[in-house]
Amino acid sequence: MIYNILKRFFDLIIAAVGLMVLSPILIPVCLLLLLTDEHQIFYRQERIGKHGKIFGILKFATMLKDSPTLGNGMLTVRNDPRITKVGKWLRLTKINELPQLWNVFVGQMSFVGPRPLTAVGISRYDQAVSQTILQLRPGITGIGSLVFRDEEKLVSLCKENGGDPKAYYREHIFPYKGKVECWYASKQSFRIDILLLIATLYSVVFNDRNIASKIFKNLPELPKELTLTHFSQKN
Repeated sequence: MIYNILKRFFDLIIAAVGLMVLSPILIPVCLLLLLTDEHQIFYRQERIGKHGKIFGILKFATMLKDSPTLGNGMLTVRNDPRITKVGKWLRLTKINELPQLWNVFVGQMSFVGPRPLTAVGISRYDQAVSQTILQLRPGITGIGSLVFRDEEKLVSLCKENGGDPKAYYREHIFPYKGKVECWYASKQSFRIDILLLIATLYSVVFNDRNIASKIFKNLPELPKELTLTHFSQKN
């Protein structure tokens, strides 16, 4: 109880400060998006939050407006042609996620937690996993985000090797993502949250895609199908 109250307090304060401090970045990006590509600043999508409450997650627009009806639908692959020129840079630097500071400020999200899913996404978990995840406030970053920092590359490699990206996501990525989110639910503490924030910053700055396994030694074992070497061995 104390952990949840203090976590919400720090989320509120840090989000408010972050919105003010980062305004020199946020405002120019808004203008850049308004004047280029699709002339759309934000992308809003319904996600499932704590206790199943629906909210609109905010991101800077990085894809064509009709992208959900094109290509792989809601699944994004590396070098996806639906990603705009500005969007590619925003996704690479993770700046596209910054509008979620507002979601944190109003209490819909936290800085650390499971990534918020769509209704279809949460329904793909078995009942025990989905119930565990829905007890938590979704986060901007978390163990799932760190472990699957290479998600787009994995899906792309699957496609390049003649596989079905949607089946690969459903059969391999989703089950393991559920396991690591449940791992976080059982381990959550200020120490874990701080380590996840530091690890996220480190992975962005130094492009370290294996930082999660280096810091958290007791994560569920990673299936071989979710390693880059799995695809290199096929070639």
